[in-house]
Amino acid sequence: MSSTEAVETTGPAGPTGLADSARELAEGRTTSVGQVSAALRRIEASQGTLNAFRHLRAEAALAEAAEADRRLAAGERLPLLGVPVAVKDDTDVLGMPTYFGCDGDLPAATADSEAVRRLRAAGAVIVGKTNSCELGQWPFTEGPAFGATRNPWHTGHTPGGSSGGSAAAVAAGLVPAALGSDGAGSVRIPAAWTHLVGIKPQRGRISGHPHIDAFQGLTVNGPLARTVADAALLLDVVAGSHPDDPHRPPPVAAATAARRDPGRLRIALAWRPPLTLTGSAPHPEVRRAVLALAETLTRLGHDVEEARPQYGLIGLGFVPRATAGIAELAARHPDPALLDPRTRSALRTGTRLGGRVVRAAREREVRQHRRIGAFFRPSRGRAGYDVLLTPTTALPPPPIGRFDGLSAWRTDLAMTEACPYAWPWNVLGWPGINVPAGFTADGLPVGAQLLGPSRSEERLISLAAQLEADRRWYEHRPPAPPPVGPAPGGAGD
Repeated sequence: MSSTEAVETTGPAGPTGLADSARELAEGRTTSVGQVSAALRRIEASQGTLNAFRHLRAEAALAEAAEADRRLAAGERLPLLGVPVAVKDDTDVLGMPTYFGCDGDLPAATADSEAVRRLRAAGAVIVGKTNSCELGQWPFTEGPAFGATRNPWHTGHTPGGSSGGSAAAVAAGLVPAALGSDGAGSVRIPAAWTHLVGIKPQRGRISGHPHIDAFQGLTVNGPLARTVADAALLLDVVAGSHPDDPHRPPPVAAATAARRDPGRLRIALAWRPPLTLTGSAPHPEVRRAVLALAETLTRLGHDVEEARPQYGLIGLGFVPRATAGIAELAARHPDPALLDPRTRSALRTGTRLGGRVVRAAREREVRQHRRIGAFFRPSRGRAGYDVLLTPTTALPPPPIGRFDGLSAWRTDLAMTEACPYAWPWNVLGWPGINVPAGFTADGLPVGAQLLGPSRSEERLISLAAQLEADRRWYEHRPPAPPPVGPAPGGAGD
């Protein structure tokens, strides 16, 4: 089977999408209690196989669903009133610990994060919190605190990370959409490896409050969904700033953009990643899938040509910020001895690179904006590009356990080899979208990134929606996984 052929699936249809779920509720064709109950049953049935959730809030979610049904019956309408969704476990939900992949006894959050507050204001019912690797460091979702989260397309492989639990939950049809976060590709990588749309928005588009300027400005929250329209709807619902946020871009209309033709665009296809010293190159099946997607863009009327962005030494702006961010979180853990040895290594490195080195790294961002921004601006008679297209990852999803037992340095090398393309856009703070690109001969999903300059979400969303209308990737669902024993650290209320 080629990377672009349809994948035959045998799994259950699962829930309708986010927008369809909201529409069915508003039209009285279903109930919130029915939707939430079904989601909870699917989660419980899959937990021993996929292990997507760290913990559920079943009793509270059902009570909120009953209240949503009363509000719907009274004629109230909100964008997601009564719809079940999930959030990644780096997101504060009142009354629940925020483990962020860690082991140990952590206190319950005393308030909702701003993103959760906005979800609730839109009427959504949060059914639980999804697994993440420890402090979001790696492109896999495994750890001693909860076991391994598995890919619904092939349970022997990772769904990616660090938003692997959210991606697995959506890909398997447990919930119609979920929030993740992206500090080096942590929305886009699992979206690529589970055949989803994943949006990394502009820095500040979705508030991270109370975790302001997370990972020294690298990390932003973003939606994961099976369609562009659903991802755009979730983005519209949670977008907006908190008064304490340092970055406050003007609003966008994502759902409207998903219904708009993007026009004819100049698109650069780039195969070479930034300098990583690993010699990373796309796997042949990844390259074939992304090339097929580029050919689709050409057929749709866009001008696509190969090009090489001048990334410069952008890694000098990433490493100090990333390790300092890990150090800041790790230092707050009540029992650091429970953390992975690789996390403790990052804690030491981040402590050494904090202060003046981090400030210098952040000051470089202005020059990096100019350097890479020139790729998108007309100059010397050359039209600027509108969009940059790259593979989302260099490799298909690795097997579960691929990174077990590696030192911190070896883990960094292995994950950079697999995922060299996503992280520069976190340094820049600019938006990007993963779109499904196809499948390997073994049926493993791979993805492509649509990347743009500052505040270009609407253009990227319009282009992704045009691709989706042609390629209809949402028609392909993973097979139902075989049952196995209970997952370590199983979800609970």
